[in-house]
Amino acid sequence: MGITDVLSLFGGLALFLYGMQMMSTGLEAAAGNKMKSILEKLTSNRVKGVLVGAAITAVIQSSSATTVMVVGFVNSGLMTLKQAVWIIMGANIGTTITGQLIALDIGAIAPLFAIVGVAVMMFVKNEKVHHISSIFAGLGILFMGMDMMGAAMEPLQDSQAFINLMTKFSNPLIGILVGAVFTAIIQSSSASVGILQALAATGLVPLSSAVYVLFGQNIGTCITAVLASIGMKVNAKRTTIIHLMFNIIGTFIFTIVCMTTPYVSLIESLTPGDPVAQIANAHTIFNIATTLILLPFGTNMAEFATKVLPDSKKEEDEELRLKYIRPFESSYAIGHSAVAVSQVRDEVMRMQEMVSKNISDAFDTLIKYDEKARTKVTEREEYIDYLNKGISEYVVSLMASEMSMDDSRKINGYYAIISNLERIGDHAVNIAEYADDMKKWDLKFSDNVLEELAEMKKQCIASLDNVKDVDAGNVEKVLGQAVAMEQKTDDMRDKYFKKQMQRLKKGKCKPQSGIVFSEILTDFERMGDHVLNIAQEYRGME
Repeated sequence: MGITDVLSLFGGLALFLYGMQMMSTGLEAAAGNKMKSILEKLTSNRVKGVLVGAAITAVIQSSSATTVMVVGFVNSGLMTLKQAVWIIMGANIGTTITGQLIALDIGAIAPLFAIVGVAVMMFVKNEKVHHISSIFAGLGILFMGMDMMGAAMEPLQDSQAFINLMTKFSNPLIGILVGAVFTAIIQSSSASVGILQALAATGLVPLSSAVYVLFGQNIGTCITAVLASIGMKVNAKRTTIIHLMFNIIGTFIFTIVCMTTPYVSLIESLTPGDPVAQIANAHTIFNIATTLILLPFGTNMAEFATKVLPDSKKEEDEELRLKYIRPFESSYAIGHSAVAVSQVRDEVMRMQEMVSKNISDAFDTLIKYDEKARTKVTEREEYIDYLNKGISEYVVSLMASEMSMDDSRKINGYYAIISNLERIGDHAVNIAEYADDMKKWDLKFSDNVLEELAEMKKQCIASLDNVKDVDAGNVEKVLGQAVAMEQKTDDMRDKYFKKQMQRLKKGKCKPQSGIVFSEILTDFERMGDHVLNIAQEYRGME
């Protein structure tokens, strides 16, 4: 095997993986934003869940891509752990389609898929058609890569050293280990199965050895999901445990079957003289049979994963951190948009809750000065500024990625919302600082003013609560209420300002107190303006 063959082998592998990436990206752009609703509708029971997982994986030719998507969805709360079990089972079935297509030898027409797909991408301007054509182009490139790898391996038939190496695969432990390690390195079971089929086609690997490598490949493909779950919440990590359990249990069962029964001979008899099809059939039977065996125990697998990784009983630390946003960096983009939007939404809601608490504490400090509450306002404002910076940076990074128009609109909307929340937080701090001034100057508000301050607090909290749980079904109602509330805020400001002028004329309050109260009214009114801006942004996101 010369340097040209080695380059052809790796070049073919590169084309295979690039084709898979094209298919993943195309599917993400075409349907990524709809993936959440699709999964919610079609994972109501285990059979539907398995079928959905199989269908998605069959389209994108990668169980790793599907599993990584599921890990991201579980981490973001878009999918439950039990729903994830069925999708993972289905993904293992769907990934076998690659091997079956290779066995059908559609490599001859693969260039046609690539040509048509690329041509449509170049000359058709319709965005959706463009994305769908990239899926077909990716499929063609994928199989062209397979043909290159197969051609590059043909000289290995004459290599005695390589033949001797292949014979060692007959040892189940070595075969499983080699399959797992190789697949973990290239992070694609479809690619490693394809390479195994190419080796088998040359007669270098008999089926009796190939089956053990095949079992190991199913374990090795879990590494992608494991890597994707690093830094994520505990439920995401449990998802990877379920994926590992599925393939390890299946490998254990089928290794015993292969060693104690004529299973290999039976597979060979289905397609005599066609080692490529034999490997494809062995791969398909392994995953279908394992799914059927484990399907009744899916709930038990989820419970076991929960026991292995229990919820932490420790209270959350107070250090500055993003709680929900976990950068979802993976070569597999499927579902990234839905995950990212969900993460940003949850983090924005967290920021809004902090702003609401600061408003409450700031007004309470004015009404009755509390050193502890005043300190909390300062500490919380620091956290709010941190969240504003962290969310903004993440949102800006998302703007540079390929997203659907709907998801881009939502991300842009959240960017504007956090800016308004940060400004509301600043006004809350202003109010707390007025309380400091009142204490320093030994000033006190009358009972009437204190009642007015309590009403302002109530109005601010109610306005923010109104924009708390916005969705497509209530956005118009929320906006209408926000407009009414903003008008009420303006009316309250005018009313309280007139009352304050009357108190000043009658000498019922000190001029310094009057100045502070006027400044408070200004901050109160501006907070109302920013809340209305938030409601309008939500309206624009739908």
